[in-house]
Amino acid sequence: MKVTVIGAGNMGSAFVKQLVAAGHTVTVTARDLDKAHATAAVHPGAEAVAADRAAVDADVVVLATGYADAVAALQSVNPKDGQVVIDITNPLTADYMGLTLGHTTSAAEEIARAVPGVRLVKGFNTVFAQMLAEGADLGGGRKLSVFLASDDAPAKATVQALAESLGFETIDAGGLRNARYLEPLAGLNIYLGYGAGRGTGIAPTWVSRA
Repeated sequence: MKVTVIGAGNMGSAFVKQLVAAGHTVTVTARDLDKAHATAAVHPGAEAVAADRAAVDADVVVLATGYADAVAALQSVNPKDGQVVIDITNPLTADYMGLTLGHTTSAAEEIARAVPGVRLVKGFNTVFAQMLAEGADLGGGRKLSVFLASDDAPAKATVQALAESLGFETIDAGGLRNARYLEPLAGLNIYLGYGAGRGTGIAPTWVSRA
């Protein structure tokens, strides 16, 4: 697939690494274009481009910014109507120990309202950058899980195929309103990682008895 990554921070860089390794055609852009170029240089095969050209012909756009910057960042790439966008954001408080939204809406729903032409899929928000960068294989036949929520079934299927091409197990989390559950789940993971001192080598999953 042709994938555009918006953001060259830890999550954006980890996405670029995994997407290139899986053979996808990858472009990366960021508010600081020098950071995008630096990310592309570390991962040969990726191309850094200015925001206004970044999403041209992309099959999927990965929104890898903080929530506060997400709408402006997505609008900056001029996404086409019908373009599939993965929202990985969480609406975190300044100390990362709480959420600024919840119960009646979510970051994903607010982004979808602000940029209504795109086909938004919530996903990867429960995965730390370290885990993403190191890859989905946990050994012993275990894989990292990615929860996907969207009101657009074909868009969700596209993101599922992309995630599975990177080696992830995918879990269908229903409609986009269920991002109201996924974002607090990410908040719990962040608490466990930082507040409880367990580090960033952790991630939630879902298991079933055989």
